[in-house]
Amino acid sequence: MKRLLLLLVILSLTGVGFLMAGGQQEEATDEETEGKTKIVYWQYFYETKKETVDTLIERFEEENPNVEVVHQTFPYENYNTKVASAVPAGEGPNVINLYYGWMPVYLGSEYLQPLPEEYFDTAEIEDEFFDMISAVKKDGSYYALPTAVRSLALFYNKGLFEEAGLDPNAPPQTLDELVEYGKKLTKRDDNGNLLQEGMTMMLRGQLHHWLREGLIRQFGGQPYSKDNTDVMYDGEAGYDAFEFYVDLNREHELGEPQFMTDDVTAFKTGNAGLHIDGSFRLGTLDKIDELNYGVAEIPSHNGVQSNFASFWCHGITKHTSGKELEASAKFLKFLTSPEAMELWLENVGELPAREDIALQEKYRQDPKIGAFIKGLKYAHATYFIDEMAQRKVWLDAYDRVMLQDWSIEDAVDKAAEEEQAVLDKHYND
Repeated sequence: MKRLLLLLVILSLTGVGFLMAGGQQEEATDEETEGKTKIVYWQYFYETKKETVDTLIERFEEENPNVEVVHQTFPYENYNTKVASAVPAGEGPNVINLYYGWMPVYLGSEYLQPLPEEYFDTAEIEDEFFDMISAVKKDGSYYALPTAVRSLALFYNKGLFEEAGLDPNAPPQTLDELVEYGKKLTKRDDNGNLLQEGMTMMLRGQLHHWLREGLIRQFGGQPYSKDNTDVMYDGEAGYDAFEFYVDLNREHELGEPQFMTDDVTAFKTGNAGLHIDGSFRLGTLDKIDELNYGVAEIPSHNGVQSNFASFWCHGITKHTSGKELEASAKFLKFLTSPEAMELWLENVGELPAREDIALQEKYRQDPKIGAFIKGLKYAHATYFIDEMAQRKVWLDAYDRVMLQDWSIEDAVDKAAEEEQAVLDKHYND
């Protein structure tokens, strides 16, 4: 009995010792984190972007040891739903990554606050950044800033060029050549089943941008009025541009929208010869050792060059205040610094948002980046009201022609009618 009592005493004392040690360790941890301001950064998941932001956070925290940045990502499809449920409740991120085309929705829903002027001087921003960022300015204030900007270019598989008897160093320069090359790069079996795309055809990817800001302008039109309040493509230029796009599949049979599940998969697996995409794709494709590809400017038409430009940007949510606001402003300032832009270009492939960084000779002469840099000169950033709804009108127009046998003119007119309703609702509100 005495031995049992002694054992219980020893165990209880040992347990107390463990508890005391644990308490002291927890206290030390609390002391280490005391005085730190924690902020949360949200973006949608894209592997190279996530990796790059993680690296930038490490560098930022080294320079700002009193700030801790928590990085959270979400699937693209669910991203805005998460934002809509968290931010109005005063929860979620302090600094948020958003597509510039969502800005009217984000401002209308009061998700964001103006960037603090003591950190972000308006005159300095307008002197150093590309003009397209005016899309995130309202009533004299900027509500977000980008690390990088994008344009489109033509990706082409050099190995498939050689197999088709094409010069791997001479990509198509005009739309006529695009069709000609695409036909030579297309492979089908005896039953007509597609084996290799001459050109990728997924309109919901980057091709609706090419159609809107590239083809419509190259065929002599413009997508919107100068004040962005009216749709302008329901006429000959719009009809001709859309017919050219539809006929890449309908007449020339260069590809199919769902081939290999999606355009990017088809190109990166070597099953597509031509592919129009954004500069952000470079970071992904460069990781594929067996893919030998080149990049060229978007083909011209009748001597006209036109391109689409866009960007993702970082804003500060409305509920952020006090020390969190100060820390958030410092972090956003770092995310849009020249250092961050250089790293972003190296890792992701997107172009620096500051003109003097992007237009350095080393980038202008780069065999892959150079095409995107040149494309910025004649690119247009669509002022979206509701990017998803405005994309959908073209997807529906394509389906009406290909699946429901609508005429080109009727499909374009219907698209214009539907998109005009989106614009009217916004401007009337």
